[in-house]
Amino acid sequence: MGQLTYAINVTLDGCIDHRVGIVDDETHDYFTNLMDQRGAMLWGRTTYEMMEEYWPQVASGEAEAPAALREWAIKLQAKPKYVVTSTRTDFPWNNSHHLDGELAASVRELVDQTPNGVLLGSTKLASALDQLGLIDEYRFLIHPIIAGHGPRLYDAGLPESRYLELVETRNLSNGVIAASYLRA
Repeated sequence: MGQLTYAINVTLDGCIDHRVGIVDDETHDYFTNLMDQRGAMLWGRTTYEMMEEYWPQVASGEAEAPAALREWAIKLQAKPKYVVTSTRTDFPWNNSHHLDGELAASVRELVDQTPNGVLLGSTKLASALDQLGLIDEYRFLIHPIIAGHGPRLYDAGLPESRYLELVETRNLSNGVIAASYLRA
């Protein structure tokens, strides 16, 4: 049985806007290694559409990108990608699947059937799954930036505080702190 891991970039003031943060080979290598360790990706429709707009072009060489980004894109092409949405049924991006049915049951089934675990990268979906108590591990890349704007981690709130157990930290040379927590 696998784990559901929520991984996200976050600034010191909680901003999760994908346009804010340090984008370099080291941060991409971190996420590539994390993706390599997991058996599938899980996203909401908005994140999926944002990803499918860019990464297939990088993987195919249609969009120019540094080597670390191309490596991520090629591996992402092959990785099973599951999308939670009630407004879309067509997913032409390679190895993409619609995760339908009741949210908690369908996510539990996906995680149970994915021994290496599932990597979650959508903030609204993460909030919904956290409220259901389904997230096992949290991986935050904490960027040394105060954004002062943008969407925040858990903007929609949670019914109660989450207490987590720190299991690992790693300082990247660019000032980013990679922190891994398990649900306490």
